[in-house]
Parts: sequence; C-alpha cells; structure tokens
Amino acid sequence: MSFRRMFQAVETHSGEPMRVVTGGVPHIPGNSVYEQMKWLEENDDQIRRLMLREPRGYPPLCCNLIVPAKHPDAAAGYIIMEQTEYPVMSGGNTISVATVLLETGMLPMQEPVTEFQLEAPAGLIGIRAECSNGKVTQVTFRNVPAFAAHLDAVIDVPTLGKVTVDVGWGGMFYVIADVRQFKGLELIPEHGREITRISALILRAAQDQLPVHHPHYPGYGITVAQLSGPTQNPNADWRNSVTVANGPIDFDNPATWTGALDRCPCGTGTSAKIATLHAKGELALNQPFRHEGLLGTVFTGNLVEETRIGDYRAVVPTISGQSWIYGYNTYVLDPADPFPNGFTIGDIW
Repeated sequence: MSFRRMFQAVETHSGEPMRVVTGGVPHIPGNSVYEQMKWLEENDDQIRRLMLREPRGYPPLCCNLIVPAKHPDAAAGYIIMEQTEYPVMSGGNTISVATVLLETGMLPMQEPVTEFQLEAPAGLIGIRAECSNGKVTQVTFRNVPAFAAHLDAVIDVPTLGKVTVDVGWGGMFYVIADVRQFKGLELIPEHGREITRISALILRAAQDQLPVHHPHYPGYGITVAQLSGPTQNPNADWRNSVTVANGPIDFDNPATWTGALDRCPCGTGTSAKIATLHAKGELALNQPFRHEGLLGTVFTGNLVEETRIGDYRAVVPTISGQSWIYGYNTYVLDPADPFPNGFTIGDIW
C-alpha cells in the first residue's frame, strides 16, 4: 500500500514527551537550519500538525526533525516543532535529540564523554554527553545567549489583578511570575488545571503590555509562561511550571484560558530564569542553579560567560539533564484519510 507520507521516529521523554523524527524527512530548502525552519513553516506546516495533533499526537508533545547540518562544524541539524510555533531553540528537545543520535548510532558514541555540536535554528549548540555502557546518562549543552527583557514589571491581568513578572529570553521569550502571588496555588501536578488557567491569562496580558524584541529574530514575541516558586526538594534550588499555549488566548472566552504543562524542568525556561536572576544580582557566574519541574526531575543551569545581544547585557548558560528513549514508531498518512493535518477536540485541547 502506498502512503502520502511516512516517518520513522524515536519516542523520548525528559519528563516531557519529545518525538525525534529520524526518517522520512523531505528535502527542505535553505542555507541554514533557521532558513529551513522558516521554509517549513511557510510551505509545509502539515508535518508539524500531522505529528503533534491527534491521532499521532497530543497537547504536551514536542517534535524534532533531524536534518543534515548546514554549518560545517555541526554533526547534525534539527528543527523543533511545538503546538503553536517553531522555536529557534528548546532545551529538553536538544537533550532528547543528542540522546537519540548517540544511542541509535546515528553519531558515534565515545565513553565516558562524547562532544560535538548540533545546528539548531538558533545556531550552533555545543553538546557534552556523558556516556556509559552505550547509554547517555547526562547531556550538557551550551545554549544561545540569554537575557532579561523586563524585570519586576507590573501588568494588569483580567480576573487576577496586578501581577509582577519578569520577561527573559533563553531561546524563547518567557514571562515569569512568582507563584506565591496567587493564594492557594502550588506547583504540583494536582493543581495543573489552575496553573494553566493563570499562566494563560498572564501570557496574554504580557503579550499585550510588555513589548519585546530580539535583534536576531524579528517578530518573535512572548510565547511561554512560567510560574516559579520555592521547592521542598533538597536536591533542587527552585521549582517551576511552564505552560505552552495550545492556541490564541481570548480574555472574553474562558475556554481559551488553558495550555499544556511542560512536564520537564524546561531548558530554555531555565536559561531565561537564571538570566533574570543574574540581571537582578541574585545569581553569579558559575553558580549552579538546580531547577525542578512538576514531576520532580531537575535540570541544572550554569552561567558561564557574560556577553551582549544588541543592546542587552546577556549571559551564556549551560543546561544539564537527561532524556530516555521509550519507543520506536513508524507514522503514515493514508491517502484517503479525511484528516490529513490531524485534528483537535476541546475536551483535552
């Protein structure tokens, strides 16, 4: 039987489910992975929707396409796809991609440490993978420069009132709010519904009231909300919950006050958080910051260098974490399938 499309994928998670497509990726024009990402967004967005919507996907799932690197120093390239956007960088996805490339033999593994570079849409990302008995036990990547765009800004949020937030870039723009502003709310899985409601409202208000600009990526705005607070875990320094939007947020339509919770500690979100802490004088260079996600897993961030991005004082983070392979799948599109772009229904979306 012939299929319109066929993809081979490795299923991984770092708490967050992250699919890595290793086969079936079509030729994508472009002189860099960033150009390939923009071409895909404008000309073949079906792949993203097919992989992330039902029946092949679900709200918190992320997906990555492995592509040949365009940069001569990179061993491979990858295009990151999420429910509403193509991020130029993602930490958890980077850890998963590196793990898949090594554990499947697509790149040679050297024990105890394998080092190489990947080309993300954001550019070269340095990888240091700790390996033992054919298994990747930890990935540390050198991220793109991170910076604070707004510190202690007060925004007006419908139904919530005035909320104090920071906005940081860590590969995506995050609006970050201390959860202790919201009485009775805790960063625990049981409060997931209320976390997404509050995060969606904060995200939309920040988009409306706090303009941002990245000199390298015109048009990229605030797309992710992060609630932040203390942790009881002696192996972590702070706790967070990131909510990724499922679609446009309308203050007049409570059905849109939702999103998908990131199940991992979030690499770019950690980068944004530690950039804002550094800008406030609360985190020094080379001071490890252990960031815990909703499931109790931890990514460790470390600021290794100060730099500048346009007019912003910026810092270069490294992020360390682990990902696990849990399956291998082949996905196809039947030519008679009435939903060639997948589908969503409001019960879980």
